[in-house]
Amino acid sequence: MTATLQSTTLPAREVRADAVIVPIGQGADGPVLTAWAADVDAALGGGLAATLSAVGATGRAEEVTRVAAAGQLAAPLVAAVGVGTLTGPQPDPEVLRRCVGAAVRALASDRVRTIAVAIPGADADAVTAAGLGALLGGYAFSRYRATRPDPDLLLLAAGDHVPAAIDRARALGAAVTLVRDLVNTSPADLYPEVLAAEAARVAAESGLGIEVLDAEALRAGGYGGIAAVGQGSVHPPRLVRLSYRHPDATRTVVLVGKGITFDSGGLSLKPPKAMETMKCDMGGAAAVLAAVQAVAALGAAVNVVGYLALAENMPGGGAQRPSDVITMYGGTTVEVLNTDAEGRLVMADALARSGEDGPDLLVDVATLTGAQVVALGTRMAAVMANDDAVRDGVAAAAGRAGEAFWPMPLPEDLRKGLDSKVADLANVTGDRDGGMLAAGLFLREFVPDGVRWAHLDIAGPAFNSGEAYGYTPRGGTGFAVRTLVQVAEDVAAGLL
Repeated sequence: MTATLQSTTLPAREVRADAVIVPIGQGADGPVLTAWAADVDAALGGGLAATLSAVGATGRAEEVTRVAAAGQLAAPLVAAVGVGTLTGPQPDPEVLRRCVGAAVRALASDRVRTIAVAIPGADADAVTAAGLGALLGGYAFSRYRATRPDPDLLLLAAGDHVPAAIDRARALGAAVTLVRDLVNTSPADLYPEVLAAEAARVAAESGLGIEVLDAEALRAGGYGGIAAVGQGSVHPPRLVRLSYRHPDATRTVVLVGKGITFDSGGLSLKPPKAMETMKCDMGGAAAVLAAVQAVAALGAAVNVVGYLALAENMPGGGAQRPSDVITMYGGTTVEVLNTDAEGRLVMADALARSGEDGPDLLVDVATLTGAQVVALGTRMAAVMANDDAVRDGVAAAAGRAGEAFWPMPLPEDLRKGLDSKVADLANVTGDRDGGMLAAGLFLREFVPDGVRWAHLDIAGPAFNSGEAYGYTPRGGTGFAVRTLVQVAEDVAAGLL
């Protein structure tokens, strides 16, 4: 997706575009015009609300209603998008993101090429929200088939704050798009070596430091988890370490992402239906890659290290077996009782390694457990931590970024289920109860002493198997990128 985003101070009636999007509210008796609609309404003779009501518009959130401009605007089409009930002069930024995204997605699917969004007088948060919503709503994955042309997007906004707000929208939009493209790519075309090469490309373009460990280096370095998970595949594993440094930074954030480029379950084979979306099992690593890219683009005054723990989990002749005992980075031994609980093994190596980076905060992100989807559904992710203030702070950061995370506990009574009779730990407990929480407890064992840590399980929201909604397409969503960026910025600001 290469949609462009620009701005103009021209009034909506003068902008040459194929369509102008106008946000409207929902009232008790029908649509209510926002201040942003005033110019379009005046150009149409003051009858926009009545026209919209006549064709059945209500102004509910994400409802898109098209009306002809009838020659009264330079654009031939007005697309009114509902933002729901207004409680202030502007809608909540996430509501605005979703609604503008829904409108752009609807227009772009009809091959409307040049799309303007009328938000005159919007503050910086609203400009960024509308711009990001437009970019994300205009996304389409076109690697494997011909698709519609990418839209050209234009925000109608004015003020000294607009350029910086649009730059932020572009940086976040590029990062989310990167994740979506990677997740949507066929696993035959995206295996550990390829994803590591993509990380090298991003590092070169963004001025990041990068180190890549191949299978031989992983074995020699004692990364037993990543090596074991990847040993059944013809595509060897990798560990990628990215680094961003700011000259004024005094604090360091380490991000760790699960990068299983395809998860068959290994010898503990998944049912065929459960494998259909397993190209998304590298969504955590992709989110870390994209977040470091975005932090660099935004110039946040914080040092960031990102680990991408990459492997393909396959049932080949050399695959790890249930009852194997592996030695993780740092020396902890793990009895592998289920090879389909592989994500925690690759993550554990990277978590243990992160202690050498001296993190002020350590955050991992993973499509880790089906239990997360059972507990919270497909639009809400989970956050666990070894510190309640960190857990709540990450959840708050996610809320400001517009992503839904729910704080979850790490109950100590579940920890004994990870005891092994032959090793320091087992990789799964003996029952399925609390599977998401038990996985978090397993990861906690590898967090360096004294380091504040949060675990993000994004198994549900990382991939949308249903119909598109808001700015979210089918397939890869790019979830968690915005949260990771906000967390890094909060650490820079001393809020986390």
